[in-house]
Amino acid sequence: MYLIQKKLLKLMSVIIGQKAPNFAVSEWVQGAPTNFEQEKDHIVLVEVFQVNCPGCFMHAIPEAITIYNKYKDDGVRVLGIATAFEDYDKNTLDNLKMLVQTGEVIGETQKALSMYGQLDKDNKLNYKIPFPIAMDKLTKTDGKIDEGKVLEFIYGQIPEFDSQPDDYRTQIMKRVKDYMKSKEYSAETFEKFSLQGTPSMILVDRKGILRDVSFGQSSNVESMIKKLLSE
Repeated sequence: MYLIQKKLLKLMSVIIGQKAPNFAVSEWVQGAPTNFEQEKDHIVLVEVFQVNCPGCFMHAIPEAITIYNKYKDDGVRVLGIATAFEDYDKNTLDNLKMLVQTGEVIGETQKALSMYGQLDKDNKLNYKIPFPIAMDKLTKTDGKIDEGKVLEFIYGQIPEFDSQPDDYRTQIMKRVKDYMKSKEYSAETFEKFSLQGTPSMILVDRKGILRDVSFGQSSNVESMIKKLLSE
C-alpha cells in the first residue's frame, strides 16, 4: 500500500497558496544575489530554464524579458534560474556563464535558433537577458532511492495518483525509480518545486505566497501578474 496523499503532503516543500520556500542556487552569474524572503513587497517571477533547451530561448526567456521591461517599475521582479535534469555535459555552470557573458549558445539551442534565424551574424543570441541569473544547486547523486522523494515527485506530476489502478501506480513507481537511478545530479530548486521540465515558471506574490507553478509556454503569465498587481 502506497503512502496516502495526506502523509505525503507533509513531505512536500511547496504548495500553491502557501508561503513559498526559498529556491536554491550554487552561484549567481548575473545580478545581485536574492531570494523570495528578500523580495518582500515585490511580485517575483522566476523563469527556470536549461542552457540546452531550444524552447526556453525561442519563447520563454523572450517572454520573461518582455515582462521585465514592462513591469520592472511596478514592483515586479524577474529572475532566471538555469537548472539541469538531463544533458549534464551541456547544462553546466560554465556554459551558463558563457551565455551570460558572450551570448553564445550551445547544443540543441544553437541548432534550433540558427535554423529559425534567431542568432546574429556571430552565431550568438540576438538579445541580452537583462535580469539576474543563477545556477540551480546541483548535487552528485549516490544512486540511492528515497521512497518519500519518489512519491513526492509523482504527486507533483500526478496529484490524483492515489485514485489510479494498482497496475498503473506500480508502473509509474518503477519508471520514476529508474529515472532517479539514471540521474547524475539532483537539482534542488527543480525538485523542490516539482517542476515537470523546462521552461517552467514560478510566480510568488507580494506576501511571499506561491501563486503558480507552470511548465511550458505560458500565455497567461501577464494576466496573472496584472491580477496580482491589482490586489
